[in-house]
Amino acid sequence: MTSLFFYKNVGGEIMKITRKILAIISIMALTFSLTACGGGTKDSKAEGNNESVEDTSTSGTPLKVQIDAEIASMDPQIATDGISFEVLAAVTEGLYSLSDDGSAVEAIADKVEKSEDGLTYTVTLKDTKWSNGTPVTAKDFVFAWRRLVDPATASEYSFIAGIAGIKNADAIVNGEMTPDQLGITAKDDKTLVIELDTPVPFFESLMAFPSFFPVNEEFYNKCGDKFATTVDTILCNGAFKVASYEPAATTINLEKNTNYWDADKVQLSGIQYQVIKDSQQTMLSYQNGDLDVATLSGEQVEQFQSDPEFKNIMSGYLWYIASNKKVAGLDNENLRKAISLSYDKEAIVNNILKDGSIKADFLVPTLLATGPDGKDFRDGTDTYLSTDKAKALEYYDKAKTELGKDSFEYTMLIDDAESAQNVAQFIQAEIQTNLPGMKINIETLPKKNRLERLRADDFELGLTRWGPDYADPMTYLDMWITGSPNNYGAWSNTEYDSLIQSAKKGELALDSEKRWEALKKAEKMVMDDAVICPVYQQGNAVMIKKNVSGIEFHSVGINRVYKNTTKN
Repeated sequence: MTSLFFYKNVGGEIMKITRKILAIISIMALTFSLTACGGGTKDSKAEGNNESVEDTSTSGTPLKVQIDAEIASMDPQIATDGISFEVLAAVTEGLYSLSDDGSAVEAIADKVEKSEDGLTYTVTLKDTKWSNGTPVTAKDFVFAWRRLVDPATASEYSFIAGIAGIKNADAIVNGEMTPDQLGITAKDDKTLVIELDTPVPFFESLMAFPSFFPVNEEFYNKCGDKFATTVDTILCNGAFKVASYEPAATTINLEKNTNYWDADKVQLSGIQYQVIKDSQQTMLSYQNGDLDVATLSGEQVEQFQSDPEFKNIMSGYLWYIASNKKVAGLDNENLRKAISLSYDKEAIVNNILKDGSIKADFLVPTLLATGPDGKDFRDGTDTYLSTDKAKALEYYDKAKTELGKDSFEYTMLIDDAESAQNVAQFIQAEIQTNLPGMKINIETLPKKNRLERLRADDFELGLTRWGPDYADPMTYLDMWITGSPNNYGAWSNTEYDSLIQSAKKGELALDSEKRWEALKKAEKMVMDDAVICPVYQQGNAVMIKKNVSGIEFHSVGINRVYKNTTKN
């Protein structure tokens, strides 16, 4: 999972007029049905609801949030990055959502019955509607989940259905079974039956993840290949709905969804996201009142950390350098270790980032998950690949002998965000200084394009990151099995594959203590082979206006949740 956030202030009077017009249209639409692929609002009375409709409209200006990259996709089964996930979670809701303490709570699920063996979940759905007035049904989940695992969809997150333990998911993803054999059925419109291959302790938490969000089949079919690309091709059932959006746009506007089942508790009139990649421009916009939420970087942290509006939040994101094992030289373990040990991680977090980030000498971040002993995964677990410039030279000399070369040149792909560029330039200088004869070029790309290159193994080195999808070390360890779409650089180890498979669905999965020790062994295998060069675990330095409260920050899954946010 791969971020934090941004917006442009639309003229207030125009927005007020627009909201009034939309409200009028909503009332006039009582007799209309959906005749095209569109997500326009329809009053609940249009579906025969005889209950009185309360006015859940909210006054005031929208929450204005900065993001540092464009939204890559609004398709829940296609999206892969943190920014897309955040926006999707604001406009779409699944069976569960995350509470303010990060635990899973029922969302669209009204009642959940779990079998004694933990293999069957029978879910009764709340009476909820899409933003066009169409009821959300169990069939919407069946369609979406089958679509997720269908090889024809080519979802980068298809693997997560197997992680969730859903029956036959892995076999379907591998082309051995058909999507209709997935362990999910609609007993009726309000009843969903989910079958698992093996009990999964974090199943409910995973159900809050966007890959498992529902999709209305009729709407999807009407949209065709345009689905989730414009306002008219996005259907929402969350606290907000999309008011303006187009691919690669620098702004996206959300407005309160009055059809949302819990609309009475939503206090924001909407959310405006603005993409701003330059830190100085970000703070200028914040100080001018054009932003309510902004992310700081570098020297700005020192400048504003005493401000009462300053917040420092540790996230679960791990930044690392991926290396392509298909590239000559980078297939050499000693060369990879030389690179990994050659740059000063303490200087990166203390002198460049200054945002609460910590150096990473590991694959699985701290504060992610606790084991059966009640201790954090990192507690008592080894660290790896710590900065050691003398040792880096030793590995470098071994690599030069093994490869028969004295000089190397590689290009490192990076994001076009300012912080990524600053970190990359420092690493470039460190490697070139501490490993004589090693030249590192930097190629800057928008995040979406960088990810495309990494997934296609069309790279040499890449500064990238991964955020946890659920609170278990497997969210990092599963990445490195052979053939995983997130295994950038195509590392392969059959012993590792077997260990992970057993921890997921084999003998180890049935013994929590043995599984935990196996996960520590798996991390050691990845790090001992220098599959990645870890850099830092991300902290976030954020400015939040004093009149804003109730933003929920999570280190797992959805980074920020705004359902309970208020702006006075």
